[in-house]
Amino acid sequence: MEQKVAENRKLVENDFPRHMLRELETALASYKIVYIVGPRQVGKTTLVRNLLNKGKYVSLDNDIMLQSIEFDPDGVMQRFKAEAGTEPVIIDEVQRSPDLSLAIKQIVDGDKRKGQFLLTGSSNIFTSMKVADSLPGRVVPLKLWPLTVSETRRKKPPQILDWALQKNPSLSQIQNVEVMQREEYIQLILEGGFPEPRNINTVPRQKQYRSYVDSIVDRDLGDIMPLRKPDSFRKLIDQMAMRTAKEVNHNELSSILGMKWETVQRYLDIMLRLSLVVKAPAWRSKEARRDIKNPKYHFVDSGMACALRRLDAGMFEPGHVNSAKLGGLLESFVFNEVLRSLPFQDKNFILYHWRSADRREIDILAEGDGQLVGIEVKSASSIRMDDVKHLKWFAANNSGKYPFTGILLYFGEHILSLGDRCYALPVSSLWSSFDL
Repeated sequence: MEQKVAENRKLVENDFPRHMLRELETALASYKIVYIVGPRQVGKTTLVRNLLNKGKYVSLDNDIMLQSIEFDPDGVMQRFKAEAGTEPVIIDEVQRSPDLSLAIKQIVDGDKRKGQFLLTGSSNIFTSMKVADSLPGRVVPLKLWPLTVSETRRKKPPQILDWALQKNPSLSQIQNVEVMQREEYIQLILEGGFPEPRNINTVPRQKQYRSYVDSIVDRDLGDIMPLRKPDSFRKLIDQMAMRTAKEVNHNELSSILGMKWETVQRYLDIMLRLSLVVKAPAWRSKEARRDIKNPKYHFVDSGMACALRRLDAGMFEPGHVNSAKLGGLLESFVFNEVLRSLPFQDKNFILYHWRSADRREIDILAEGDGQLVGIEVKSASSIRMDDVKHLKWFAANNSGKYPFTGILLYFGEHILSLGDRCYALPVSSLWSSFDL
């Protein structure tokens, strides 16, 4: 199998060099079951079929196949395993049959080989206690997100967080920084990272993104938790697209949508499981008493958020009534780029946001091994020292407890040191090279 993976790597790289490819190869050599979780149409099927084109491939999007498996899961899985031989059994959209895990468990319990099953799905079936308890230590979940800019530029994953936490970060280590204009950044935000719609014109792209969301409500939602009022869930998706990069007020959403508070929370949990949104918890120090506790939610893809809000490039022109909306979309764009780089940093990072009761705030706070990197995001081509005042305040008031580096990402082209381990970098640093 390892030889076949190596032979088919080129097929995957001819499409887009997905950064998680090496992570997937390592997982297949280390675990009996590998489960790739990610939004629908993000490229999971393309990735696994190109990488392992001689395995036994089955899609549960086929209703007849799904019914056949549910009638006799043990027998069907045994047949698939025999047909696959020494190659993996690849099961696409496995979340449509969560109980399949028990049949898979029986097979892998009797076979010590690694890489027996490669599963994909748009939600993680292993979050339920029934399924998780059946496969401890046998399965590893991997997350496949929409494309990053560094993937579409065919560049290596950026190590911006590892760079920031060096003892003495050097600006000369940041290499091949792409000089971009404001309009080019806006185009990246509007395109998003879903492979199919990102390169088509605005109107059909927006229609395709909206159709994609409708298909989630019509098809994927029932696999997780059938709802009596799916239209209400669809309305919440639109509301969350409008609120990307904001703290969510459950009472406000409850009032707007005519739902109970508990229903809003349950629907948000479903959106998280479907990878429609990502939650950034509020960071709090052990001594903090005045830090805000509310999490932020980021829409998983800026292009999809723009499509649901029917925003185009002209609406972000200075002076346009919608131009102020660029800030939150840019913050979510940056958050998602940083989030997708985490598996490739040397340290293990968790992303937060931070806000104090006296209105100091940091858009993104990355914590790794007891150290912190604060990231502020500005949709401007020039900066003022006032733009880093919260980063500098945080550094001065927490530096003795948590080693801290502050980064301001902006639309300008200059790489600047602002003192006190604070730096201003172009947003394009997120897909630049770091000579560490």
